Amino acid sequence: MKIGTTIRAHRLQKGLSQGDIEKKTGLLRCYLSRVENGHTVLSIETLEKLACALEVPLYQLFYEGDEPPALPDPRKQKTDAEVLWGSRGERARMLGGLLRSLAHMDEADRRFLLLMAQKIASRRRPG
Repeated sequence: MKIGTTIRAHRLQKGLSQGDIEKKTGLLRCYLSRVENGHTVLSIETLEKLACALEVPLYQLFYEGDEPPALPDPRKQKTDAEVLWGSRGERARMLGGLLRSLAHMDEADRRFLLLMAQKIASRRRPG
């Protein structure tokens, strides 16, 4: 959800106009309109002013509902080593060998190798 939409929803729920928020925060009504329509990026200070004027905790401007969503279970998330190709096992050894070989090549050979790899990668594979 966009923060501007959330701010507008809280403002309307409390029966406040943009003029009321202007008086409480010192932010111009035209600026509040731009905020609510998603045409501007807010600073933390401005978010704090708006949360105070709306009498809501700051986190509620970022979440739908009364409470923030539950945190993900870290035991179910993949580690970086599981996600990154070549970070362990046979692929890591192969990648290490490739890097060592590239380090010993001159610039012209590296460019030629990259060009060939791009050509091979761009070929359509039989489907």
